[in-house]
Amino acid sequence: MNQSTTSLARQCRAFVLTTVCCLIGSLSGFGQDNALKTGTVERIKVHGKGLEGNLAGDSPDRDVSIYLPPSYKTDKNRRYPVIYFLHGFTDSDDKWYGFTKHWINLPATVDKALADGKSKEFIIVTPNAYNRFFGSMYSNSVTIGNWEDYVAKELVAYVDGHYRTIPQATSRGLAGHSMGGYGSIRIGQKHPEIFSSLYLLSPCCMLPNLDATPNPQQAAKLESVKTVADLEKADFGTKAAFASAAAWSPDPGQGVFHLDLPVKDGQPQPIVMAKWVANAPLAMIDQYISNIKQLKAVAFDAGDKDVSIAANNKRLDGVLTSYGIAHTYEEYEGDHINRIAERIEQKMLPFFTTNLSFDQASGMRAAKKK
Repeated sequence: MNQSTTSLARQCRAFVLTTVCCLIGSLSGFGQDNALKTGTVERIKVHGKGLEGNLAGDSPDRDVSIYLPPSYKTDKNRRYPVIYFLHGFTDSDDKWYGFTKHWINLPATVDKALADGKSKEFIIVTPNAYNRFFGSMYSNSVTIGNWEDYVAKELVAYVDGHYRTIPQATSRGLAGHSMGGYGSIRIGQKHPEIFSSLYLLSPCCMLPNLDATPNPQQAAKLESVKTVADLEKADFGTKAAFASAAAWSPDPGQGVFHLDLPVKDGQPQPIVMAKWVANAPLAMIDQYISNIKQLKAVAFDAGDKDVSIAANNKRLDGVLTSYGIAHTYEEYEGDHINRIAERIEQKMLPFFTTNLSFDQASGMRAAKKK
């Protein structure tokens, strides 16, 4: 082999070595990029002043799960919009955030949306609203405490004070599933100064069934519950009725549960039902139309097999349309839970990506004012 050939061979080996090194570096970078697409979850306690002294005896120190986006730990000067996400009846934050195995894992769903480029980065916050009655209905009540105020005021103030948020309404969204969807419209239509965009996933309890005749069998079930142990063994419908009563028809002097049921001695109680209707978003919505008009965006959906909820969504669509309020409404093929992860990934997160403000400059100004 002559000197020219030897030199060429060395150049070829150098080229191959450089190419391999570059390829390894690229693959290493690819792995790091993928790792950065995974957010982190913290579970903390946030005290609720308005939850103190509730007659149910639930702790005012509530667990709160918080999803921090992939760049939160590395980009120390960056601030983020926040989505407050409310879970459903009998659910809890630990089930949604992967601490307890469940039918959904919210952080994994968010990570997938980020990896697929369907979402920008958000902080996501979910308080544990599971209580003695298996759910707070996110309402104010002497029996369960002031959950509506806790979410809208105390929790928001805490998160803004302890995390790098963009602390203004244009950068806050409110969303939830089932009971959480109810809580989102209940709270959101009252507080456009705190939240600017709402997304309701299969929202329950929008309007009681006013045409339903009293069911003697169900009435007997309700009135047979005398102790906490009885309630824990009750069926889902009975538990839901007690949760509704604790939230919407509290009665400090009434028995061990401190609430009034919609039946007594087998007879319907019109005044109790009137209180329940007064807490139904579709019943109170006309009072808050001016607030809803201040919101940046409203969206809601439900599966077609989720019959009563889908029907009430249609009513909500009709009300907002009659007032000329822009919104997004969809009825899709599905039931109450089977496509919720998909809806969050494909619809909810893109909705907030479009409608919440990511303006860092305004976020810094808002933070300084606080």
